[in-house]
Amino acid sequence: MTRRPLPRILTSGERRGHAGRGRELADGAGEALSPLLTLSRGTARLAAVVRQQWLATPRDRRGPLLFLVGACLLFTWLMPFGPVIAVAALIAVAAWMGRDRIAGEADAEESDAPGTSPSDSRLRMLYEALVPYFAVDGDPNPAYAHGGDWHAVFSEAEFDDGGKPSALRIRYPGYFRDGEQAQRAVVERVLHAKLGRGREYHFDWYEEENLLWVRVLAPLPVDVTAQRFVTGPGEVLLGITDQASVPRTVPVRAGETERDEPPVLWRTGVRSTAPHLLVLGQPGTGTTTLLRSLALQAVRQGDVIVVDGAGTGEYACLAGRSGVLGVESGLSGAIGVLDWAARETERRLAGDSTAAAAGARPRPLWLIVDRPAVLSHLAAADGRGDPQELLRVPLIHGRPANVTVVVADQFDATDSLTTAVRGQTRARVVLGPATPHQVEAVLG
Repeated sequence: MTRRPLPRILTSGERRGHAGRGRELADGAGEALSPLLTLSRGTARLAAVVRQQWLATPRDRRGPLLFLVGACLLFTWLMPFGPVIAVAALIAVAAWMGRDRIAGEADAEESDAPGTSPSDSRLRMLYEALVPYFAVDGDPNPAYAHGGDWHAVFSEAEFDDGGKPSALRIRYPGYFRDGEQAQRAVVERVLHAKLGRGREYHFDWYEEENLLWVRVLAPLPVDVTAQRFVTGPGEVLLGITDQASVPRTVPVRAGETERDEPPVLWRTGVRSTAPHLLVLGQPGTGTTTLLRSLALQAVRQGDVIVVDGAGTGEYACLAGRSGVLGVESGLSGAIGVLDWAARETERRLAGDSTAAAAGARPRPLWLIVDRPAVLSHLAAADGRGDPQELLRVPLIHGRPANVTVVVADQFDATDSLTTAVRGQTRARVVLGPATPHQVEAVLG
């Protein structure tokens, strides 16, 4: 028998030669298949873009979109050389989208990929937080589902320099009960917590389109102090708001400078639909400061009486001013002033027709009462009647008599306010931080 030679063991030089030839073959195959790889990669990216745009399109607009695409395809088919041009354009777009990026562009594309950037992570987290409120069992094509696509519901998003969302357009399903305030409040609380506390948000619900616009409001100025503002007859300025809320501005002084700010105005007088005001807030939130500001504005057009229920002397600066009839802080003085205001209201009502016929209406009378609950407590301890009952006549009959009542107190004393005070003060102001329950109880 012939002896068969054993296979040789390759030396290091021979191994390097075979490896080099293998790499050359692989490089050659890669170069030969490079156009196909580019086209396949570009086609996949193009399909992903089309799918993302399709998911972002509202369902009620998908039918017209399909009709438009079909019309374009039919026009292309009927046009001379239309199919050839369309295929060539599609290949060119796929080749462009599938081309190899340089290292910097590739890194930028990877950082901008969905789910990798910090902004996308925030939107993903916000989407997952909204799923329990916008998802229901039995929906065949849910827009909100755990692990779902958030691109279809967040059609627009803006971020501030810190990476926090500053504006969002959220699309919610049609079966969400957006007409119920309780359902809205739950979603708004979730968005307020997830978007970041310490900022003020404005929620615009567009029920016709199932859209919710959320935007961050700019901080309001804090350097505008109590002063005599430029307002019309019967108008007083309660505060400053943001530019998007009102189209009107008034000049204000802030330190040594003057500028225009959008105001929150309250119209008083005989034609006012809310002639009396109730101010509530936590201690130190500025209720007394607001009342002093109202007093400074009221003395230009009428007479002012101030009752300081707490007796802290915060209104001593108004004593002796022109137009200020009195500033009372003691229990006896407060009861006397309130009793006089009730009788003055009745006197004005009795002489209203005569004064109107003569064309000489009395000057507006402002009754400013701070902390009436304290007065009620002191009167009960002294065995006297409730001073708040003396406010009933000015509150009920004050508008035709041109008498305006302003009451301020703290949240914990709301239950101590009488029915007349709570029921007749239709203009309401809440100052400082407040829970949703407190805001709903005061503002409705």
